[in-house]
Amino acid sequence: MLANFAHEMKPHLSHRRSADRLLWLVAGLPMAILALLLLALLWAAPAHAAGETVCAGRNLLPDLQREKPDRYAAMLAESEATPNGKSRFWKIEKPGLAPSWLLGTMHVTDTRVLTLSDAARKASSEADVIVIESDEILDEKKAAAALMMQPELTMFTDGTTISDRLTPEEKLKLEAGLKERGIPLAAVNRMKPWIIASVVSMPACEMARKATGASFLDKKLAEDAKAAGKRVAGLETLAEQISAMADLPLDFHLKALIETLSLNDEMDDIIETMTELYLSGDIGMTMPMLEAVTPETSGEQDSGYAAFEKRIVLDRNKVMAERSAALLADGNAFIAVGALHLPGEEGLVELLRKQGFSVSAVD
Repeated sequence: MLANFAHEMKPHLSHRRSADRLLWLVAGLPMAILALLLLALLWAAPAHAAGETVCAGRNLLPDLQREKPDRYAAMLAESEATPNGKSRFWKIEKPGLAPSWLLGTMHVTDTRVLTLSDAARKASSEADVIVIESDEILDEKKAAAALMMQPELTMFTDGTTISDRLTPEEKLKLEAGLKERGIPLAAVNRMKPWIIASVVSMPACEMARKATGASFLDKKLAEDAKAAGKRVAGLETLAEQISAMADLPLDFHLKALIETLSLNDEMDDIIETMTELYLSGDIGMTMPMLEAVTPETSGEQDSGYAAFEKRIVLDRNKVMAERSAALLADGNAFIAVGALHLPGEEGLVELLRKQGFSVSAVD
């Protein structure tokens, strides 16, 4: 999932748990890719639970505060130490230019997320250009066709399947998780594990809404801009986004898939908690929360996490900042990217400041 909901933990926090792989995947992977692949590549007609559009997840923070106060306090402290973690909407200024704007998004169709603040709504309606992660999401069928020209990014092309890489018990868990979403294992058996992990981590309600054509926030902003005759620009291609995931070791993705399956219905609660943090503007609390609410494990390799952080988060932050420069040079641009790309010392807010812009929180 999700998300694409981009944003990085501090480098000195070297000890990680296995669930971090899964949760970084959920937080960082652009949901646009998932919708594209699922709708364009899997389903001629959606087969999963029709009409299931109300999510049942609950906010985990009250229980955490009550039952594990020390962990909750550590989460708050880490959040407070995260640079630029207190807002999802920012104003970008430089002398001689009309102000531009930066909105952190969640790549979901939740109506609460789709409802912009008054300031963000005004800025987007008056902007000359709307900038999103990839403008290719405006034509999913065309983008899917282009991706099919590079099948090695999303599929096993050596004649093997995901089932060949799982134990019998893991395969049964995967079949059950997919069945809940109306997807037979055979439909995805040749897909790479990170795609399948994203499928089973996404709440069924979100899958149902997307299958009926509901737009997630980034896509809705682009669609509204196009309908108004505005220019829409993208900072990355979908192939670049998928290549970033495909560059990571297969073992890393297989472990993330198994960990996703082990969480079962807990993912709904995690996504709801992330959503409420997003709505309150506490973006910097997202990763500390994910660490606090997931079970601890041992014997994990920090190298896999570090590779994920660099390739999926930090590298993409730099690309987004560099490609934003030309769009910001004209002023009055409205940039909307996954909210988790914004905080941190190497987040988009700081990178834009290094380009000479003044970037200040709006709400």
